[in-house]
Amino acid sequence: MLAEAGQDESGLDKLARVGFDTLGLQTFLTAGEKETRAWTIRKGWTAPQAAGVIHTDFQRGFIKADVISYDELVALGSLAEARDKGKIRQEGKDYVMRDGDVVEFKFNV
Repeated sequence: MLAEAGQDESGLDKLARVGFDTLGLQTFLTAGEKETRAWTIRKGWTAPQAAGVIHTDFQRGFIKADVISYDELVALGSLAEARDKGKIRQEGKDYVMRDGDVVEFKFNV
């Protein structure tokens, strides 16, 4: 139906995308065996700041972040496959989060 109307995305999708961009927001994801979750942060935030959205202890005790882009993770099929192929990057305190990053934070409190 969208193609017939000459559009490539729904109005709701466009509203969400433009709204996030206008407000200077982006999303990162955490994924585990029990839960996958999206978190909203401001554009330009570093990995420790993003970790603080989950819990302040994560920000205070930040050590590093294991990061892969959502698109690359989907192409590989699983976090285990991404690890086996060496596609997960270790990023430090200066890493600026990108929209769609899938992250596992390492911390010590």
